This record gives sequence, structure tokens and C-alpha cells, in this order.
Amino acid sequence: MTSNARTPVIAGNWKMNNTREQARELVSALAPQVKGLSGVEVCVCPPFTALEAAKAAIGDSGIALGAQNVFWEEKGAWTSQVSPDMLLDAGCKYAIIGHSETRGRFGTVDETLATRLAYFGETDQTINAKAHFIMGKGLLPIICCGEMIDERKAGKTDEIVSGQIKACLAGLSAEQVAALVIAYEPVWAIGTGEVCESEEANRVCGVIRETVRGAFGDSAADAVRILYGGSMNDKNAAELLAKPHIDGGLVGGAALKADSFATICKAAAA
Repeated sequence: MTSNARTPVIAGNWKMNNTREQARELVSALAPQVKGLSGVEVCVCPPFTALEAAKAAIGDSGIALGAQNVFWEEKGAWTSQVSPDMLLDAGCKYAIIGHSETRGRFGTVDETLATRLAYFGETDQTINAKAHFIMGKGLLPIICCGEMIDERKAGKTDEIVSGQIKACLAGLSAEQVAALVIAYEPVWAIGTGEVCESEEANRVCGVIRETVRGAFGDSAADAVRILYGGSMNDKNAAELLAKPHIDGGLVGGAALKADSFATICKAAAA
């Protein structure tokens, strides 16, 4: 089964960028370029503070709204956390969980900074807890996985990625897995300008699909959408998106430019 049977998703992860006004400007520039675009689902994931502004600018363009993280409790004494009900109230359909940056796994930071960034502390177990809770609320996760450069050099890419997927999806039903989205993001290719060669990106996405197949069966494996998330841009998107196991992109830097992001969306639709 090829990606032609699955509707691709292009999700823009804005990371820690854009005020409310900048969010309005960006979405207002993007919306007319993707409105009416068929064969692709377009999603933007602003920071929490800009969700409302982005939602207002989306209007009737058909763009979906996503958040960059979420917590596994409904409410209570969880200072700094945001619940799925809050995100649904803001108009979100998706939430990114387990991004390498929330795991404290970075491709390009010095050792001093790396010791501080470990505080993010996201694990396969917390990602799994989030997946269970938010799917029960009707919010769809974009679950991230990926290896660091030392793990790749040691030949552990497949082991790391499949291990993350098994742990993050543990206990979910096949129907739930079929509905969610997985993003393969080689950590060494995030924000570095480096990109995994399309053949290798497709191979690893295939490893993820076969991991899902082994744990949840053919229907889930053939339905789950697997995105590539390492420095996808308007220049390399078409080649990556043409691969059979790549069902879209989790786009970082290029998502901050309306024209570039729209070009990626159109490549997915094609």
C-alpha cells in the first residue's frame, strides 16, 4: 500500500516563534494559498499564546489547528501544563507529543546547554500517557520518534525508532493507532539544515510502519500516517513526499514562511 491511499498531513511546527499579531499575519498569508487544496490536510501548530489568534485567521480556509504539547490530566494542580480540554476549546484538532526537543534530545547544542535542556524530561512513558488520555478526549496526537547522530553512527537507528514506537503506542487499540499520526524526526536533521536522504527517510518510515504492523495488524499499519520531520523545505519536499511510506511532513523553519509552507502543501497534494 502506498501513501496515495492515505491523505497526507503537512503540519507546521512553529516552535517558540510568533506573537499573536505575527501569527495572524502568517496564517492570513497562508490561508488563501491552501484554501480549497484537495488531497492534503494542512495544519499549523503555534505556541499556546498564539492559538486563538491563529484560529481566528484560519477562518474557512480548512487549515487544522494543532498544539505543540499537552498534559495527561484534565485539570488541577499542574502549574504550567495545558489540558486537552483547553486545547479543544481553543479549536485544536492535533497535539504534537514527544518531540525530540521536549525529550531534551537536541542535535546541535553545546555540552553546557545540553545539561540544562535535560530538564524537559519527556519519556516514552509520559508520551504514552498523553496518547491514551488525549485520544480519549478526541484530540489526535502527532507522536514523534527519532535517533540522535551517535545512535545512527552506532547502527542503532531501527532499534531506537522501533523501540520508541512500541513504548509510545503501548496499550492503544488498533483503531486508535490507525487514527493517529507518527512523525519520524532524525534528531541530527532538525534545525541543522541537514536532511535525511529521501530513500533512507522512506526506509525508516517503513520500519515504523512494520513495527505498527507487528503490534497492531495490517489495517492499523496501512492506515496510520507517518510524516518526515527533519528540515523538510520547499526545495526537497516533492522528492520526500513521493516516497511510498512518507505521508506528509512535520515542518519547522519552512512553516514560518507562508509561501514556502504553501509550496510544501501543494507538493503533498500533487
